[in-house]
Amino acid sequence: MRKIQLLLLRLSESFRNLAYSIWNTYKASRLLRIASALAAVPLVAFLCLAIYVSYNRMDLPDLEAFIRFEPPTTGHIYDANGHVLMELGKERREIIQYKEIPDVLRDAILSAEDEHFFSHSGVDYSVFPRVLSKINLAALFTCPRGSNSANTGERSSVFPQGGSTLTQQLVRGFFLQKLIGGKDGSTLQHEGVMPHVLAFVVGVPGANRILRKVEEIRLSFWIEGEMRKRYGSKRRAKEELLARYASFIYLGNGRYGFAAASQYYFGMPVTKLTADDADKAALLAGITKSPGEYCPTLADNQKALRRRNQILALMAKNHFLAAQAAERSQGIPIRLAARAASPVEAPAAVGNTLDELKRLEAGLGSEIAVSGLLQGRIQIHSTIDDRIQGFANEALENGLKLYEKRHPKNAGMIQGSVVVLRNSDAAILAEAGGRRTYRGHNTGYGDYNRVSQSMRQPGSTMKPIVYLAAFRQGALDLGTPVPDEPISVATPGNQPVKWIVNFDSKFEGIIPARQALAESRNAVAIWIVQQIGIDAVLRTARDIGIRSALHRYDTTALGASEVTLLELANAYRMMASGVAAEPYVIARIERGAGGAVYEHPAPCCTSDANELELAMIQEGLRGVVRIPSGTAHALDARSFPIPVMGKTGTTNSYRDALFVGSTYGIGGITVAVRIGFDDNRSLGKLETGGKAALPIFREFILKVYREKLVGPAPRFPEEMEARIDAYLRGVVPPTDAPAVVTGIGAPRGLENGREGCGARLASVSANRCQWPGGQQRGIFASKNQIGQVVFVND
Repeated sequence: MRKIQLLLLRLSESFRNLAYSIWNTYKASRLLRIASALAAVPLVAFLCLAIYVSYNRMDLPDLEAFIRFEPPTTGHIYDANGHVLMELGKERREIIQYKEIPDVLRDAILSAEDEHFFSHSGVDYSVFPRVLSKINLAALFTCPRGSNSANTGERSSVFPQGGSTLTQQLVRGFFLQKLIGGKDGSTLQHEGVMPHVLAFVVGVPGANRILRKVEEIRLSFWIEGEMRKRYGSKRRAKEELLARYASFIYLGNGRYGFAAASQYYFGMPVTKLTADDADKAALLAGITKSPGEYCPTLADNQKALRRRNQILALMAKNHFLAAQAAERSQGIPIRLAARAASPVEAPAAVGNTLDELKRLEAGLGSEIAVSGLLQGRIQIHSTIDDRIQGFANEALENGLKLYEKRHPKNAGMIQGSVVVLRNSDAAILAEAGGRRTYRGHNTGYGDYNRVSQSMRQPGSTMKPIVYLAAFRQGALDLGTPVPDEPISVATPGNQPVKWIVNFDSKFEGIIPARQALAESRNAVAIWIVQQIGIDAVLRTARDIGIRSALHRYDTTALGASEVTLLELANAYRMMASGVAAEPYVIARIERGAGGAVYEHPAPCCTSDANELELAMIQEGLRGVVRIPSGTAHALDARSFPIPVMGKTGTTNSYRDALFVGSTYGIGGITVAVRIGFDDNRSLGKLETGGKAALPIFREFILKVYREKLVGPAPRFPEEMEARIDAYLRGVVPPTDAPAVVTGIGAPRGLENGREGCGARLASVSANRCQWPGGQQRGIFASKNQIGQVVFVND
């Protein structure tokens, strides 16, 4: 024991002597002191750096934004059945949760990017030797010094890329976009003395990369710690981070996140990937390193194939995949999904949706905005039914082809438009603003919408509004005799009067109003306007949905003023249903998991369909179809069993052909069709609404009711059909005697009525649910050739 103590004493004495010797040498050697000081500099710098990244929590970004994780995604406009009409977005992204990531894809991601992800705390120290070994020291010491050097190519090659954990990549993309946006250019992205000193030593690009990496590490430590606090455990925090990474990372071709990439490259949801799809999972995981280099294409897949096989080998090395399975997957060729561009079925409806969204934004605030749709913060559910839209597109194309067969020289140049409204609330069910191919080019979302943007004359489709105005005045009913006689209208200035002629250049003399409407007699329409005044017609037009300013000319009764097809359709819808509403295409707007942020209000009221004014105009329009001399009598045939009402229209010189028709009541629909040239040239002689536009309506109605897309076709009231039958037999219907009608009658509220329609109906009536009865005017008596009074207001 004593020998051991003596030995320890000798050793202690030896170490003491050695220490004294070293200290004396150090004091005597100036060079050694300098070397020691220089060696301490990097050590102190490293300690300061470690303290900075581990404990500095100043100037931190918003954590709650990261927790909510609402990066730009893809906005969708859906049809009424939940089918996508259009995807809109600056970034095509789909957010997925951790539990939705298949095991095989998770293993591929970890093998490719961060195999120690679930064990480290944001930074993987095990990769430091590999990263440090790749630093290009030769470039560091041979490139020119100075913070303003233009030789950025050499300097940027000093420090290698790679070595970042998933957390660092996520931090870089989510929080450091501003620093990344400048790449490694010639502008120093940090303030202070140290960044400038560093820039002088390694150049501005190298300094930017070093400082960005330091900030990555600092924020990675911070975010991992905060996520552990928020989710209660390191495992849960890691799962949330991996889910955000899988939704955020860019994978080429405008696709962000593995869900969007899987659908794009393979045509399958990412959740469907199984162990048998290891080749697909490895391919996706391999893209993240350099999307521009490793994105698979139909033309060249060699780099993507090598990268995929490297990932599969790593999966086997990390025991995520059996060696035999990895080898088998490496032998599978890359098969990409065919991505044929699907035709745009509803460009006009989509454009109308965006316009309506802008109007809603003006009234409801920025939460409902086009920018929110483009960033995927909101999703829009429209009233469009893609099946009905398809039939509308098809009917329009077929109708235009029939016209082109009659006029081959105009092939590909003729245009048309169709809009379909639901009678009960004016929802737009389909909207074709033009044909698919025009002048040899496919139309897209920038194409002109001829439903809502084209102002054209309505022709004789304006006449039912004239008759309704007279019914509201109590001036006549369907049995009232009216004069189909030569009549003139005043013209501006000292111009001679203009004499009105009918389409057939004939005059029938005294005929019932019912017949005059069915045969679209121009002279009678002008005569009625001159009796009740043009203001009564303009007021009625506004009340039933015409929003365009109409001229205070008598010829407005013949369609001389311009309107859009959409407002014309809505006017007929109101006459068919009695429901006061404005056309709309947005049914509901949703914001993520937050539910609906907007729902279109239901119309607040409807009028009794049996009230006299509505019943008369409905019966009159039904007569246009049923009376043999009616302009739409072609729809009264065994081959067309759907009961409809409507009116043809043809503008001057056959420039436009129109047909607007409806099925009956609130359970029906209204369809408006217009065809014509965009340059307003003539369609050709005898190209009337009944010949050019009506066949489109006919084909559409047959298909949509055959497929039961809008329910069964409503029947007209038996009393209404019976009165028409009596007229056709030559019997005067008992209710056709002239009468004074003071109003449309008391309305009844809808069961799901909303107060919200009040502002919209302000122009209709002070009572937000009542159509106003017009003030009675004196009507001048008219006599026939033998002196009998045929028209008088009692």
